Amino acid sequence: MLAEDSVLLREGLVGLLARFGHEVVAAVGDARALTEAVPEYAPDLVVTDVRMPPGFQDEGLRAALALRAADPRLPVLVLSQYVQRAYAAELLDTGDGTGVGYLLKDRVGQVEQFAEAVERVAAGGTVVDSEVVRQLLRRRRDPLEALTPREREVLGLVAEGKSNGAIARELVVTEAAVGKHIGNILGKLELPPAEDTHRRVLAVLAYLRG
Repeated sequence: MLAEDSVLLREGLVGLLARFGHEVVAAVGDARALTEAVPEYAPDLVVTDVRMPPGFQDEGLRAALALRAADPRLPVLVLSQYVQRAYAAELLDTGDGTGVGYLLKDRVGQVEQFAEAVERVAAGGTVVDSEVVRQLLRRRRDPLEALTPREREVLGLVAEGKSNGAIARELVVTEAAVGKHIGNILGKLELPPAEDTHRRVLAVLAYLRG
């Protein structure tokens, strides 16, 4: 089963998986559809993006964690645009650490490696992207260095106290695009959801310190 909000990437992955002999029983575009479809189709493997509608934050990952909690034997391969160390560690802590994978989307372009990762996770193995391992071992001096110029611009506007709607109007983009940028910023600054902290405030503090 495949969960990916980008239609083009979703269809491309369906074709790629079919090329290597896998049947995609369902391909969905959001985390809710994923959690509803798994009990119906009982897939041998779930491949999901981390960030999906409606918030474009960590909905795909949270769905994966919930599915693994309900069935620790369900193999799950998570795809991410960039390294999120806390998320990778949380996923690998599920069940007994087998049948899970955390792969950067860049690896999808390396077709043979991606196909190998799919088969390994489906068979109960564990796959962790080499870049994840590298960054787990590297201490980052500047927490803002991983942000793109656009993400720095968005964070600067957040620091000015502007809402997502106001930022969207100023940058002439959609509010959904702003939400995705902010989700990326929070992920790169390693600010996962928590009940006792306000992540936007913490992100602004990181911006001001930087």
